[in-house]
Amino acid sequence: MRPFVVRTTALLVIATATAATPAPGAAAPPPARPNLVIILADDMGFSDLGCYGSEIPTPNLDALAQRGLRFTQFYNTARCSPTRAALLTGLNPHQAGMGTLAEDPGKQAPATAALGYREVLGRDAVTLAEVLRPAGYRSYLAGKWHLGYHGAEKWPLARGFDRFYGLVSGASSFHAPTPPRGLTLDNTALPTPAQKDYYLTDAFTDHAIQFLGEHPRAQPFFLYLAFTAPHWPLHARDEDIKKFVGRYRGGWDQLREQRFARQRELGIVPAHARLSPRDDGARAWATLKPEEHAELDYRMAVYAAQVHRMDHNVGRLVAHLRERGQLENTLILFLSDNGGCAEPYTDLGGGAFAAVNQPTAAGAGGRAAGTGGSSYGTGWANASNTPFRRYKSRLHEGGIATPLIAHWPAGLKTKPGALTASVGYLIDFMPTVLDVTGATYPRELAGQPIQPFVGRSLAPLFRGTELPADRWLYWEQYDNKAVRHGAWKAVQTAEKNSPWELYDLATDPTELRDQAAAQPARLNELTTAWTTWANTHRVLPKTSAP
Repeated sequence: MRPFVVRTTALLVIATATAATPAPGAAAPPPARPNLVIILADDMGFSDLGCYGSEIPTPNLDALAQRGLRFTQFYNTARCSPTRAALLTGLNPHQAGMGTLAEDPGKQAPATAALGYREVLGRDAVTLAEVLRPAGYRSYLAGKWHLGYHGAEKWPLARGFDRFYGLVSGASSFHAPTPPRGLTLDNTALPTPAQKDYYLTDAFTDHAIQFLGEHPRAQPFFLYLAFTAPHWPLHARDEDIKKFVGRYRGGWDQLREQRFARQRELGIVPAHARLSPRDDGARAWATLKPEEHAELDYRMAVYAAQVHRMDHNVGRLVAHLRERGQLENTLILFLSDNGGCAEPYTDLGGGAFAAVNQPTAAGAGGRAAGTGGSSYGTGWANASNTPFRRYKSRLHEGGIATPLIAHWPAGLKTKPGALTASVGYLIDFMPTVLDVTGATYPRELAGQPIQPFVGRSLAPLFRGTELPADRWLYWEQYDNKAVRHGAWKAVQTAEKNSPWELYDLATDPTELRDQAAAQPARLNELTTAWTTWANTHRVLPKTSAP
């Protein structure tokens, strides 16, 4: 494993209230209970921030990284709803009922679904908001929920949040979110916004700032800001798109090399790491036609504009906290729900999704009508996930590795801009929050027994103490499987007759040298452990007995 080193980037941000200044020579008192801000990007790859190697300007997140702590080995679940469930509950997603995507308009789990695949957040799991309420916190959600759709008893206000503005469903238009995939304020469905300049990322931040502006200053808060950017459809403001059109004519092969070089310079990847080869689902850029270059440049330009606008809104939120004197003692965590999305270019969500900022065959910008072009495809997803293999929904590192920035001036004792290679996972957020707030995790809630959380606190890292490397982590998504113990990781894809692969991430962090044949005993240890976990954590079976 790589040692704890000092650098200058971070991707998880946590902000807190202002702490008192100690008298000269006196020991600094522990900070008051911090405010908590968790910022979640949607379908953003490991290398898409400047502080993780990107060319996309992200000055506000870079500044948080420069003053905070950046993680180089933090994991999500490779999929939207499972990540949100694990983040909020401290449980593996299947334990929380979210082993697959949550229900959506026209989508509900079959009656035969087992507990791990009910597509709604289970009542034997508690959210961070439910845990923090008895500790005196008020909780706010601006953004995407996607943990239960059919019935307000599954929505945020029924799971501990005091205010909610955003999408109950999984995705919508950025310019004109329309029912049934439209907006909700608290428990009221809203009509399609009438403003011609409406943009979803801006609106989420507007409401987050409004909620905090109305919040009593003496009371601590938890804000969960769950952006849909840069998830498809490719929708961005025209003024942002213009900044990037033409910048990606060099293609994804060149971009991956450039980002990898910056990552090595920044210390994001170790010097011995090798860049993974281009994904087998992407063609060599040099073999594409000029008209394809134009269209694909446009798609990546819109994607970059989405990331850039998200960063702008992070800056707005940070400025608001600073103006209120609350930035010092707010723990801010910033991360992504899965790797870049390799879903195809064609319409993924209905004509209304893709009708705005639709690229033409010639790559022209603007808001032309149409029904295709909602994603940026495998080649750009492969670049977003530099230096790793694969992408969203897969369990190679490209699907599950996320940048994570932690920012907390009053509580973070590491050198500004430090990196940590300690391995972390979404299930660690619950014990971390309990650790820094003093909240109590319940054994039951409203008479319902609650499962114990399974993560470990990241708080020692905030004090500059490395965590033990000998931990077990497990994943399952759509029959893709993975398990990590220490530096060793076994992974199996869902394709028929696909064998388990084995990698030593300490020497081979980009998973290029399969050691399954050379290390059969170690592989057997990991796969046996995975099966035991699957049989005891609601992963298997996937259907209930008739």
